[in-house]
Amino acid sequence: MTSISRRMAEFAASLQYSHIPADAIHEAKRFLLDSMGCALAAVHNEDMQAMYRFTEKLGGTPEATVIGTGHRTNAPNAALMNCLLTRALDYNDIYWEQDPSHPSDIIGAALAAAEANGKDGRAALVATVIAYELEMRWCHAAEPGIREVGWHHATLTQFVSPLVAGRMYDLDVDQLVAAVGISGSSHFTLGGVVAGHLTNMKNTADPLAAQAGVLAALMAREGYSGPVEVIEGKEGLVEVLNNVTWHPEELLKGLGQDFLITRCSYKAFPTEALTHQPISAALRIRREHNLTAADIAEVLVETTTRGADILSDPSKYKPETKETADHSLPYVIAVALADGNVLPKAFDEEKLKDPAIWDLLDKIKVVADPEIDALFPRVKRARVTITTSANKKHTAQTDVAKGAPEDPLTDEEIVAKFRANAADVLNPAQQDQAIEATWQFENVSDMGDYMRLFIAR
Repeated sequence: MTSISRRMAEFAASLQYSHIPADAIHEAKRFLLDSMGCALAAVHNEDMQAMYRFTEKLGGTPEATVIGTGHRTNAPNAALMNCLLTRALDYNDIYWEQDPSHPSDIIGAALAAAEANGKDGRAALVATVIAYELEMRWCHAAEPGIREVGWHHATLTQFVSPLVAGRMYDLDVDQLVAAVGISGSSHFTLGGVVAGHLTNMKNTADPLAAQAGVLAALMAREGYSGPVEVIEGKEGLVEVLNNVTWHPEELLKGLGQDFLITRCSYKAFPTEALTHQPISAALRIRREHNLTAADIAEVLVETTTRGADILSDPSKYKPETKETADHSLPYVIAVALADGNVLPKAFDEEKLKDPAIWDLLDKIKVVADPEIDALFPRVKRARVTITTSANKKHTAQTDVAKGAPEDPLTDEEIVAKFRANAADVLNPAQQDQAIEATWQFENVSDMGDYMRLFIAR
């Protein structure tokens, strides 16, 4: 029988720009613009400055451009840095079925490999669509998702990134299968990177899996081999991660005919995905009843067991780092109620000490609701009840976060988000150039010229 990795490799090798529907191409451009904006918003972060220094010390053939600084290094190093910038604020896309994932975490690898190989915008769009089509299908493949049994979604990304990069290196099907085997037997990632007190690894796990795909493609190009049945073979993924029920047919279902990229969501807030519905509900109550932080006596957030456990453990009530704060349901609800929105500046070091937010933290209680649990992950419901100092109760419930296909961001909203994210790095004229080049990305002939549009003024 033909292995799963071979069938995915055949898809990656054969997909042509002309095969991709216009709405999927447009969505790929939207996710590209959104991702580049998310990357620019992270350029000045202290952790990203450390990674810039690290990347420059590694050296490397100057074949791909790093966002922000314009430093040129080899494709694997550029892929890691650019994927990490995209991921750093937890503001890029989200797709969540049985498993969550952020397909745009791989875009930086597609761009780096495309630039290193002299590919044009159309080729890079094909690579981007390959990333979304394969990554999103992995979110359907395990029941419950592997995240529910302690594994991070970078474990899934390691099977996708080599096919994305390999397409940019013109690997044949046998080489692509080898690349999947190389990467897919080396980057299983523990869910502990997003549990408890969080560190910089929360943002770095998936970019490392994206970089692994570039490295695997380079190794396979030189004739290096890897397991050809790394997914379904003996001691492969399905056999070893056996505390879930696998549906491997989901990995190939509708591939090349049904383009899932149009069903991926954008983030309206730079926070963990399960915080978006509670934030939306809290903001609705605040807006409809004209509340201020001083009016609030108690806040009850009803969510999933996962939300109550992972996002509301004791460390989340005393967040000291951005990584812990943007995965703290109490903190982001407090910010929403105090400020009327949750923006990237909510996780600045000074903001993390804001007494108005800390005063609200003690008033917020997060509980798991069995009804909500029964709906998850098909429906990601949240309910917020605010009791005022005048002892009035206001409740709002929502199943859909802003940015989901059911409540999408318009092109204008995508552009506005990009401009807000880019403002500290690019002047308005540079922003205009970057936006126009992205909307016309199929006409980009030199990826280096495109990447240089995202260098700090």
